[in-house]
Amino acid sequence: MDDFESEAGTVGGAEAQVIPLHGPGREKPEAGRDVREEAARADAPVVAFPGADRETPEPLSDAARSVLGFLRDRLTGDYTVDEFGFDAELTDALFLPPLRALYKKWFRVDTFGVENLPASGGALLVSNHSGTIPLDSLMTAVAVHDETGGRHLRGLGADLVFQLPLVGSFARKSGQTLACHADAERLLRKGELVGVWPEGFKGVGKPFSSRYKLQRFGRGGFVSAALRAGVPIIPVSVIGAEEIYPKLGDIKLLARMLGLPYFPVTPFFPHFGLLGAIPLPTKWSIEFGEPIPTDEYGPEAVEDPMLVFQLTDQVRESIQQTLYRRLSQRKSVFRG
Repeated sequence: MDDFESEAGTVGGAEAQVIPLHGPGREKPEAGRDVREEAARADAPVVAFPGADRETPEPLSDAARSVLGFLRDRLTGDYTVDEFGFDAELTDALFLPPLRALYKKWFRVDTFGVENLPASGGALLVSNHSGTIPLDSLMTAVAVHDETGGRHLRGLGADLVFQLPLVGSFARKSGQTLACHADAERLLRKGELVGVWPEGFKGVGKPFSSRYKLQRFGRGGFVSAALRAGVPIIPVSVIGAEEIYPKLGDIKLLARMLGLPYFPVTPFFPHFGLLGAIPLPTKWSIEFGEPIPTDEYGPEAVEDPMLVFQLTDQVRESIQQTLYRRLSQRKSVFRG
């Protein structure tokens, strides 16, 4: 031990100081002091890290996620278009929102008889037609989509619709197709909701003095399509569209030059230019009538012209009587 102390006491000729293990300044901390220090730290103010007071960003809304998903599918090409050119994703994301705003905010559409719209399977919707510009077909499409939880109305349009620049492309992509028996039957057999407006341009372009008076329904081609497919016919009555562009006259020469069925003159158009093309904010109602079954007749019933005429007249009379009933209940064109 003495040898160890003598060696440790001198290092390189200099004395080394030995610090005792339990010497002054090396005492074991008291247990009570640790508790007091913890309590002091607990009472001390908490200083937040810089930026910690910023609000946590909210998660993306359903609408934002839908838009992002749509853009992703467009960029990657991961979307489908059916044999008629119908793009369901594009319709839901791009076409329906502005039409829905018009439907809810401008025309404030009320719907009746939505329980008559089938949740699945095919059906033929037959409606009156009016308004100078056929906005009634677009509003009916919005009503069908929103009231059935997402089913699309596949409208049958005249040739002129698909010949117009941009309009034809819009019509195809939003689910419309030519008004021909073959296309109508194929859609009905696939279980689609198909819309037809038998009055055609005679209805949509009739003068204001003839409002809510149904024009001729043609030879009943829509009934034949329903009979062949064995699907029900649903009469649809639209109130309010007749007054959005009150047609007072028709410039026939200009219509022929432009290749249009008519060139309307209203109280505001063409006198006020584009401002006159803004539809009046009338209050609308759309009623879906009780379905008329056709499956009880069978496909061979198409060969019976009297039955086809009878069903055509039944649908027309149902729509006309509903229009009269709704009109008798309406107190104001703009308030309903």
